[in-house]
Amino acid sequence: MQQVERYETVIVGGGQAGLSVGYHLKRQGHPFVILDASERVGDSWRERWDSLRLYSPASRDGLPGMPFPAPRTTYPTKDEMGDYLDAYATCFELPVRSGVTVEMLTKENGRYVVGAGAERFEADNVVVATGVFKRPYTPEFASELDPSITQLHSNDYRNLSQLQAGPTLVVGASHSGSDIAYEAAASHDVVLSGTDTGQIPVPIESRRGRMGFRVLVFAGTHILNVDTPLGRKMRPHVRQGGGPLLRYRRKDLLAAGIERVLARTVGVERGLPVLDDGRVLDVRNVVWCTGFRPDFSWVRFPFEIGDDGYPVQYRGRVASSPGLYFAGLPFLHSFASMLIAGTGRDAERVARHIVKERPVQLDARPDDVVRAAVS
Repeated sequence: MQQVERYETVIVGGGQAGLSVGYHLKRQGHPFVILDASERVGDSWRERWDSLRLYSPASRDGLPGMPFPAPRTTYPTKDEMGDYLDAYATCFELPVRSGVTVEMLTKENGRYVVGAGAERFEADNVVVATGVFKRPYTPEFASELDPSITQLHSNDYRNLSQLQAGPTLVVGASHSGSDIAYEAAASHDVVLSGTDTGQIPVPIESRRGRMGFRVLVFAGTHILNVDTPLGRKMRPHVRQGGGPLLRYRRKDLLAAGIERVLARTVGVERGLPVLDDGRVLDVRNVVWCTGFRPDFSWVRFPFEIGDDGYPVQYRGRVASSPGLYFAGLPFLHSFASMLIAGTGRDAERVARHIVKERPVQLDARPDDVVRAAVS
């Protein structure tokens, strides 16, 4: 027997994007449910590496309707962000179903069907807000490294206790790679390998850095978006390449004693990693800060996917499958889409379109649900 629940809208993913869509739908009186695989709202942040702090000040880390509860110029920890999301869901009484792992999304008789184990959810609209940190990428040759070398993807890295004593290679020199390399340099000889992705001009945790972030949010919203030639040109670079150095810039890495090499790690020789300049690195640890790849294989019906592996959509709406929406994608509409500060704007537009397409009575309650049992 399988329990069926029917909703106007199902939101898959209870991170900042999914919660923001839920906030706007609730304000409009639309019934919905948020399904999240984590046991507690905010766990997707809590499960990242221990020393991670946000790259944006607290003044820019709040979601719609609720400022972040910290001094404006501080930079919250990942646990504080997780707790904030939990408090946000509680404050606005958002109907989050935690511990529900969505396994597939199908279509039957003109409605979307979300399968999660023994549970089945039917809906007119589905908002996919799972983010992109689901499929860590490591190159195929990683399996050829000597088994005595400790390998971790940044998705699995938590702290230095996971590393062996000895030289360490960090592959990928974007902001996550620079953060982890800087931390590892306190007790290891570190080589940071990868192309130069640039750096912000001033330290982020400075007055000039905070002023620059305000400019970035404005430009990333109104100038660098898919409606402008510059934004369309930038989008593939943002999605496929790494972002610029943020917290630790070039001089910080140099001061920490990190050997920064622009050569890429491209293969294995005698069980050791080898760079594209032919240099073989005798290391005891490799941390892959090589990003993630989009994975929508769990969506079991045809919809348009671009050459970059991301859904073809405009402001979150998928024209090739009416009623299907995405939120929380990198550069969903603008550069700011990947910032917490831009999440609410994208979410509001998704919710607005759902309301426009399927109006309901304003007194509808989020827990209005029809339950049934099918064999």
